[in-house]
Amino acid sequence: MEAKDYLKDIQDIKQMMAQSTQFISLSGLSGILAGLYALCGAVVVNFLIDNHHAEFITLESTTFKQIIAVAIVVLVLSLVTAYFLTAKKAKKVGEKVWNPSSKRLLINFCIPLFTGGILALLLLRHGVYGLIAPITLIFYGLACVNASKYTLRDVRYLGITEIILGLIAVEYSGYGLYVWIVGFGICHIVYGAVMYYKYDRN
Repeated sequence: MEAKDYLKDIQDIKQMMAQSTQFISLSGLSGILAGLYALCGAVVVNFLIDNHHAEFITLESTTFKQIIAVAIVVLVLSLVTAYFLTAKKAKKVGEKVWNPSSKRLLINFCIPLFTGGILALLLLRHGVYGLIAPITLIFYGLACVNASKYTLRDVRYLGITEIILGLIAVEYSGYGLYVWIVGFGICHIVYGAVMYYKYDRN
């Protein structure tokens, strides 16, 4: 009996240590909604491109500014939704949304993400449009992998998937928008649904 008690104590200690270093309140539903926002944004961008095919898209063009506006709207909606639903889940499970684990998660997520964002802006400035979709996918994937050690392990698999899709988008640069739709739209919906099923239903 004593040996079993010791084993149970060790398991409890390991679980407490894992919970103290991991932020477990990420919302699967926010991933699903982020994917839906991305799909809607991609539809709008595709419409803008198709209806301005005679216009050469440059940094100064109206179409480019509209595309950037759509991207910002999708990003803001995704961030606000993620924060709201994550805060709601954290409150439900008795976890603070802003704690040492979530701070480490955010820092490790933002470093690759901002690096990729700056690189994408530099590529835009130099007119290298074909690499924007691959760069955003790859660096977003790296951000997920880098942050995954501080949260649910499913985020790591999402990151690896995004990296692979980014490399595919480099090889097939003419289909960058479609690969981007798969990465930020469909993958978010699939992984968000998996996380919701595994962690959020209770």
